[in-house]
Amino acid sequence: MNTAEQAELAETWAEEPAGPSTSAEPSEQELIDEGDIAADYIEELLDIADLDGDIDIDARSGRAYVSVTASDSSDLSVLSKPDTVAAVQELTRLAVQNRTGRFSRLILDIGGSRDTRAGELAALVDRAVARLEEGAASASLPPMSSYERKIVHDLVAERGLVSESEGEGRDRHTVITRA
Repeated sequence: MNTAEQAELAETWAEEPAGPSTSAEPSEQELIDEGDIAADYIEELLDIADLDGDIDIDARSGRAYVSVTASDSSDLSVLSKPDTVAAVQELTRLAVQNRTGRFSRLILDIGGSRDTRAGELAALVDRAVARLEEGAASASLPPMSSYERKIVHDLVAERGLVSESEGEGRDRHTVITRA
């Protein structure tokens, strides 16, 4: 994307916000609206990058979920790297926030990146559980996002163990112990 395309995209998304929501938790319709705004933004990004993708929108657990898929997964490989997905998700959240006037907790999945990461997190939890079974008092996982820590907490609970988030900011991580 060249500088002119970046400026055009930024200008397009710099319109007046619709106004803040009065409820603390967004309604189902507000989440769908977030998804629609996000889909429009991502569609423009895909057009600029000359990539093809199908966009699906869902609302669950108080979040809008937007998935981008392609019949040929190599089309999205450049965008499906974890750091790239996180960056595009943050830009998309900002675009949604600019339009709605409220913070967005939108989750973006590009080319199955979330499922891939969930598998990686399950493997991390498996290794941590193995350390506990070998006699360790606790097992710490590397720092990760709040969304990833939530997945880890759920996986750990399924295994009958206890997990807790520790640390601040970018160093926030999960520690697993026996019940």
